[in-house]
Amino acid sequence: MIAIKVIADPLSNIPWQDRPSDCRDTLWRYTGNPVVPARAIESSTYVHNSAVVPFDGRFAGVFRIDNRARRMQLHAGHSDDGLHWQLDEERIVFRGADPEVDKFTYGYDPRLVRIDGRIYVMWCNGYHGPTIGLGYTDDFKTFFQLENALLPFNRNGVLFPRRIKGDYVLLSRPSDNGHTPFGEIYLSHSPDLVHWGRHRHVMAPIRDENGWQSTKIGAGPAPIETSEGWLLIYHGVVNTCNGFVYSGGAALLDLDEPWKVIARSDPYLITPSAPYEHVGNVPNVVFPCGALIDGPSGKLALYYGCADTAVGLAFGNIPEIVEFVRNNRVR
Repeated sequence: MIAIKVIADPLSNIPWQDRPSDCRDTLWRYTGNPVVPARAIESSTYVHNSAVVPFDGRFAGVFRIDNRARRMQLHAGHSDDGLHWQLDEERIVFRGADPEVDKFTYGYDPRLVRIDGRIYVMWCNGYHGPTIGLGYTDDFKTFFQLENALLPFNRNGVLFPRRIKGDYVLLSRPSDNGHTPFGEIYLSHSPDLVHWGRHRHVMAPIRDENGWQSTKIGAGPAPIETSEGWLLIYHGVVNTCNGFVYSGGAALLDLDEPWKVIARSDPYLITPSAPYEHVGNVPNVVFPCGALIDGPSGKLALYYGCADTAVGLAFGNIPEIVEFVRNNRVR
């Protein structure tokens, strides 16, 4: 077996629970799920599809909260251990945007990534329809907004955790203005996080007989750099007789030309099976959105939305996931 190296900083306090002795899955769920419940703060109806990062020896995150008016908002949150979270009661108010784009309509499904010491937040931003909002924070108290990255309609904007050949690189999923019944992953380049171009196609759904990723796909947390390529955890959707079902899978992308897919998992990594994933605001949804990584050990703590209602946590070992993709690739 090839030794697989994970290129990431140490995170000795990563939240962790060993795999149960009777579990043979590549990912396993935290027994205390959900880690963030639907009514985490007074104003929330649901909390889901949220992202976290290590911060000042602890953890911080940006959380999607659907409030009591059922409007989609972004709130900051903090945790000592990555398991017990305190969310801010007031939503994030972004500063510094051009007046043309600074009116907040809605925000949902955020991702977080640290690049060159700065923490960037990406989210689905309302600007004449959904598009990719970009901003940053240094302290999780003050947030600054940049220009929207792409034209409407678009979702699932995810930055790579470092520049590639001098450029920032962004994954996205062009869409329509509704509950997109289609979706393919694309990649875009930028020298400055403002001007985006050199768009490349990455992956499409596998339109077979109702496989887990046959309807649409979208990027999850920021890609993880390994010696074998960028490990991308993504969601896939199948349209069943009972509606959409969201699951999580993984792919390996070329390190230097990440629009080129080295391998892609045919089976899912995780699919709705727990009660809190089956029942909720939108039944049968597992939506990977955030990840914590310990580079030396290869441990992964994966945060995901549960039935568009709460936030769950699963664990895995990144080298095992890479092997899972290589050994169970789409042929």
